[in-house]
Amino acid sequence: MSTPTLSALGAPLLLVRIFSAEYSHLPAPCLDVSTVYPDLLTLSFHNDLSGFETWRDALGIAAESVSHHVQCDGRTQVLEAKADYAGARLHLVGYAKIPAPEAVRSRAEGGS
Repeated sequence: MSTPTLSALGAPLLLVRIFSAEYSHLPAPCLDVSTVYPDLLTLSFHNDLSGFETWRDALGIAAESVSHHVQCDGRTQVLEAKADYAGARLHLVGYAKIPAPEAVRSRAEGGS
């Protein structure tokens, strides 16, 4: 298997360029582009579901297409949406901590 060239990442890198021009006023996401999935751009938001929602709305991704699941033994909620945009696959993901229930928090703080 040969090593891909930078040009193999053209679609997601073009998408970054488009987004930086059109949506420079939006919250900055973590960006992920990889030779493993050369046509994929991931925009992720950590502890910022409002950033996720701002981008989802700006990109016209329907709220009904967002999936939700929980990970890390129920401590983190995850919102995900996928779309095709300007020749690239886009993966939008948001992570947020789920607050511990009051009873669990009280026991942990009180040492009971």
